[in-house]
Amino acid sequence: MRLKAELLLAAGNETGESPVWDERSQCLWWTDIPAKRLHRIDPATGLVGSFTMPGRVGCFALRRSRGLVLAMEHGFSFFDPDSGAIETIAEPEVGLANHRFNDGRCDREGRFLAGSMNLARDAASARLWQLSRDKSVRPLANDSTIANGLAFSPEGRVMYWVDGGRQQVFRFDYGSDGIASNRRLWLERESAPGRPDGGAVDADGCYWSGRWMGGCVVRFTPDGRVDRIVEVPASRVTMCAFGGADYRTLFITTANEGMSAAEKEAEPLAGGLFAIHLDVTGLPEPLFEG
Repeated sequence: MRLKAELLLAAGNETGESPVWDERSQCLWWTDIPAKRLHRIDPATGLVGSFTMPGRVGCFALRRSRGLVLAMEHGFSFFDPDSGAIETIAEPEVGLANHRFNDGRCDREGRFLAGSMNLARDAASARLWQLSRDKSVRPLANDSTIANGLAFSPEGRVMYWVDGGRQQVFRFDYGSDGIASNRRLWLERESAPGRPDGGAVDADGCYWSGRWMGGCVVRFTPDGRVDRIVEVPASRVTMCAFGGADYRTLFITTANEGMSAAEKEAEPLAGGLFAIHLDVTGLPEPLFEG
């Protein structure tokens, strides 16, 4: 089945990433990583708010108490959008000049996980880090060039993770104690158009993969079969997230970073925010409990 997403906002993002639906405000948050900006849109009104950040925010999650938890540059921080205050929590990759944080989200128990990326792409030195509710930090996985595609099965016991360098999707067993184990290859690079980027899981346990240079989002069943494809009028698709009052709207971020003038002319909607209403239901994004 092939579907088509529609433009929600001509955002012009260099690299739009990490869309997160805020159930409390009925708004969608996302980051434009190289622009060092966080954005928020109310789809009902079209009202957009933006926040300039002191560093590149690779990903974030909403906190149950207040504000957001960020994976920014080399560490974790809290951000209060009302006051603009930023509190540094930990910097597990400080000193790694060729690294920055990239993709991540909360697990079903309210821990925040974020993976890094090696900007030079010359070694599989990126890691997946976990920020626990007590603010302690520990590594969960390594041997990756670009950590991406993090998502969890509905019950939280399967973890999906993409190695952007190898262009492969892996699955792990994920315990209630937050330990990831039994890493195994799930999807090869040729499983769908483009390369796997950010992902999300719906209520049926299917994995939705944003396809960089593929111009689409692909829904994979738990056994790895392509179920449907959502076409996007922008080749650099980065990530997707479910939201809306019924969690049947799929929001999709894209990028125009690295495109030539001719490529931008050919893809005038690149960097935009897209959406499509579906006949399947997503899941609320867990809040960080720390």
